[in-house]
Amino acid sequence: MRFTPHVTVATIVEDAGRFLLVEELADGRAVFNQPAGHLEADESLIQAALRETLEETGWEVELTAVTGIYLYTAPSNGVTYQRVCFAARPLRQRPDHPLDDGIIAPRWLTREELVAQPERWRSEMVLRCIDDYLAGERFPLSLIRTPA
Repeated sequence: MRFTPHVTVATIVEDAGRFLLVEELADGRAVFNQPAGHLEADESLIQAALRETLEETGWEVELTAVTGIYLYTAPSNGVTYQRVCFAARPLRQRPDHPLDDGIIAPRWLTREELVAQPERWRSEMVLRCIDDYLAGERFPLSLIRTPA
């Protein structure tokens, strides 16, 4: 059996104690996730994070740091994901920007509001990334190397 992990990005966007989340449909239920998605061919991790955030929330953001690199195997399907999570600050909302299929809407929630609804997390990575961000985990964007 061939092991092929999926490379994904996620973005923690915080504003005044609220976090930009995506309410989306996954396996027939509405769940919360960070703006996140798969790395595409010929795309850097930074480009992927900016693109996914805009496509899923309609928000343009400025990436400020890397909060962590995570390995996660989904119990539902056994797929392993390598998630690179970025911290970002919101720049501007583009309310007319079309959102990806399956996205219900962007939502701004506090950590407490998210903790009160664990059944709505896409995975436990949602809270883990926020908690790492709140704990001050910040690595410079220069950690991410791109070809010269």
